Amino acid sequence: MIDRSKHQGAIRELLSDFPVVAITGARQVGKTTLAARIAETWEEPSERFDLEDPADLARLSDPMLALRPMRGLVILDEIQRLPDLFPILRVLSDRPNHPATFLILGSASPDLPRQSSETLAGRIATYELPGFALSEVGAEETHRLWLRGCFPLSFLAPTEKKSLEWRTQFIGTYLERDIPALGITIPSHTLRRFWAMLAHCHGQRWNASEFARSFGVADTTIRRYLDILTGAYLVRQIQPWHENLSKRQVKAPKIFLTDSGLLHSLLGIESRKALLSHPKLGASWEGFAMEAIRRAWGLSDRDVYHWATHTGAELDMLVIRDDLRIGVEIKHAEAPKTTRSMHIALQDLKLDHLYVIHAGNRGYALARNISALPLSDLPAAGQVFGSPPP
Repeated sequence: MIDRSKHQGAIRELLSDFPVVAITGARQVGKTTLAARIAETWEEPSERFDLEDPADLARLSDPMLALRPMRGLVILDEIQRLPDLFPILRVLSDRPNHPATFLILGSASPDLPRQSSETLAGRIATYELPGFALSEVGAEETHRLWLRGCFPLSFLAPTEKKSLEWRTQFIGTYLERDIPALGITIPSHTLRRFWAMLAHCHGQRWNASEFARSFGVADTTIRRYLDILTGAYLVRQIQPWHENLSKRQVKAPKIFLTDSGLLHSLLGIESRKALLSHPKLGASWEGFAMEAIRRAWGLSDRDVYHWATHTGAELDMLVIRDDLRIGVEIKHAEAPKTTRSMHIALQDLKLDHLYVIHAGNRGYALARNISALPLSDLPAAGQVFGSPPP
């Protein structure tokens, strides 16, 4: 069993401060399991409603009548199935002394964050639960996590074959059941093709027109496809950083699949041997490392950018936080060296420090304000944003 007490503690702290707490994240990352552990240790009574269960939906045929008498912790799982609950939660969360605290779980819906923030503004805290992180599984499992991805049932599968089977089923279920359940009428084969094309463009700059030509549709339609997968926590868009420099800078986002295991399934990569000889090896490692860095340093989308100029200089990650600018280059190599592009980024962006995250097992200084670090030995956020290395 993987210890997820850090997430559990963070959510319990939010529950002590807000009448409603939402746990969001992709399907199957462990939201229900984590909520059950919180309920087991809750000091008051707890009740759970699974909105994918017809019996629980029947219990909520009159939501106000069902929820008003409840005390303690009330868990509403897959709340995106019943969006009409949000106005009712607003009324119930405004009662004096908050007789009930609501823990709502949601996934797969691009509209869920907007619905909750608009209806429950000032009453709700949101916690995005990711899949397994390197700090949870241990550095010795780096390559297993990279190949299989961060979904618990994929990572913990007894064999590589079983892990691949689970991911294949996940992709099919999401396209054939979850998307239609949200009222989205895009044919599953169309979205599967789009998802597979994104996998082949993983780590590259987004070009809506190119995708639109391939599908024979408008750019706005393609943008909608991208927003669906982004809202479901399956795709991440890294926005470009541009400022008033003399050089022309790239202004298109870069696209990554958030889970390396799903990426490998969509690319037909079944084993570590196949991965190490695949043309997308470097891009896969970059996306995997980027997610690991985000989690280790507690970064949000507002903290992370990419940077590139039309003359060829670029930076994989520009992290802006606490009045610091930290650059990150990601290399699938055991002993990376500095490049001209790194020095240009260091100077033009006025970086406080630049880290080169690599696949080896040794950290060392590369140059003034440039350090090479193995992914398995990421520094804590406090070490990075408290006082960057001299």
